[in-house]
Amino acid sequence: MNATLIGALLGAILAWAALEHGLGGFLLMALFMAVGALASRTVRGRVDMRAILDALTGRRSSS
Repeated sequence: MNATLIGALLGAILAWAALEHGLGGFLLMALFMAVGALASRTVRGRVDMRAILDALTGRRSSS
C-alpha cells in the first residue's frame, strides 16, 4: 500500500469514529491508532523506546 491509500483509510476510520461516537470517540481512536503505530515500529526495531523514555524523563536530550 502506498502512503496516499493508507492516509485515506486512516482518515475514513477517524471520520467514522467522529460521526459514530462524537469527539470523545474520535480522540480515543486517534490515541489508540498512535499507540498501535508506535508499538508496531518498536517491535520492528525502527524506534528505540529507551531513547524516547530517556528524553521524556530528562536524562538525555535530542540535541
